[in-house]
Amino acid sequence: MSSVEDLRHSWACGLRGTRLPVALRINNIPQWLDEPESVLSEKAALKLGVKPSDFATVRVVRTVLDARKKNHPRYVHTLEVELVPGRLTKQLPPDVSEVDALPGPLPPVAKTPAQRPVIVGMGPAGLFAALALAERGVKSVILERGKDVVQRRKDVAKLSRDGTLFPESNMNFGEGGAGAYTDGKLSTRINHPHVRRVIETFAKYGAPDRILVQGKPHIGSDLLPFAVERMRHELIAMGVEVRFETRVEDVLVKDGHVAGVRLHDGSVIDTDRVILAPGNSARELYERFAADGHVLVEAKPFAIGFRAEHPQLLINEMQYGDKVADDQRLPPADYKLAENLSVDGDLRGVYSFCMCPGGIVVPTPTEDGFLCTNGMSNSRRNSKYANAGIVVSVSVEDFARDGFTGPLAGLGFQRKWEAAAYELGGGKFNAPAQSIPDYLAGRLSKKPEGTTYRPGLAHADLNRLFPRALTESLKLAIRAFDRSMRGFITDEALLIGVEARTSSPVRITRNEALQSVSVKGLYPAGEGCGYAGGIVSSGIDGLRVAEQICQELS
Repeated sequence: MSSVEDLRHSWACGLRGTRLPVALRINNIPQWLDEPESVLSEKAALKLGVKPSDFATVRVVRTVLDARKKNHPRYVHTLEVELVPGRLTKQLPPDVSEVDALPGPLPPVAKTPAQRPVIVGMGPAGLFAALALAERGVKSVILERGKDVVQRRKDVAKLSRDGTLFPESNMNFGEGGAGAYTDGKLSTRINHPHVRRVIETFAKYGAPDRILVQGKPHIGSDLLPFAVERMRHELIAMGVEVRFETRVEDVLVKDGHVAGVRLHDGSVIDTDRVILAPGNSARELYERFAADGHVLVEAKPFAIGFRAEHPQLLINEMQYGDKVADDQRLPPADYKLAENLSVDGDLRGVYSFCMCPGGIVVPTPTEDGFLCTNGMSNSRRNSKYANAGIVVSVSVEDFARDGFTGPLAGLGFQRKWEAAAYELGGGKFNAPAQSIPDYLAGRLSKKPEGTTYRPGLAHADLNRLFPRALTESLKLAIRAFDRSMRGFITDEALLIGVEARTSSPVRITRNEALQSVSVKGLYPAGEGCGYAGGIVSSGIDGLRVAEQICQELS
């Protein structure tokens, strides 16, 4: 069978006047759960005014689940069809369009750099930057402070098993970045031409083909590491140098331009281009930049809160309806909630974050004595529980009220509440937890049970965490969420503390050329530098930086 790219190229040729079949994209083709897949061709043909036999091929390219009508969910598909020329007799409906040709590969850069670009960090931004550079003939050096995915998996498992933290190999540090072991969701709110490129790249390197059609693509924490590993092997075959367990201590600057990087062992790598993609937990690097003063760093707003954990069946009942909640033809239900509230004169957003249907809650610290959590799901999403961050936005003004100012104010605020959560949990990365009704009432009655979190939970009053305005905002929003999803507030639901690393607490300021405003040749990229918020957006940012460098070399 031809690849997606080959098919689209041949269809586009047909649109340019050859006798190849015409290629059309048809949106909004519904399918009820009881309908066979064969109805898709029939409904597409009806929309075009042709017969199903007029199609040379029919292919589903996107599928979303529409569960707005309780107990009557349906799938809505986007199809791409090949249609023999001359069969269309009427104007295309508004939700039908011709398939555009995909652009071909770009030529190698005109000038190979004298020094290899250095990429700091092997998360999505670093990986996709390295790949895009290599495809244009520019061979980079990737420096990753953590371990490869195979060794990293063992360290991650030990943290969950007995609370043993490896500061350089954990949920945040290592090959693939934070996303490798926290779910592998590829959904994004941004609209960019590179979204498809990122998703197709993961599929090329072994992620399940279903991500090519899912409305909310999800690889799973059990499969994503293998795709990342295959990508690394490809990069090495293309001439990219990869070094693990190599922490960058500082970026060297001479006359306002990057001169190299200093490593943790004191050695130096000379280079005139550094792509900085260290992830949102590279605290030592932020502190170094703030102390040196060469690289401009500024405090950035983020969000903080808890992980909410519910029985998955309960979420299914809320979203799908009780009659179909356990229907095996439906995936585990998710949710997306948001409220904008005014508390003490400040308008705050409170929202669900990184929702993991059929998932587990995991510890994600990088320092002893500081506790933070996140969620993840394997590819099958077969846990009996669902979880999501319930977080409230915090600003530079909030940091100042808590006594933190300057470029690292957000980092200080983040650390304060992670330390408080660690102490409240009693140590060894046990997480403080409370039922949602008890949290709202400010009491301790029902001991938390029925959780996926390991190493374990400590029954504690979460009202002891966060300033009063943030607590009040979270409580108001949770009550509003219950009005949107009846049953959200239940004794079966827990809040687990804390979710503190929703995004980077700093931004490495850059200009329109994607370079640091204070250091030429330094390209801050991805979530860790304040320019992305997930796997896809980080990958896209890495691609953009690589394109900028190739443009400069051309």
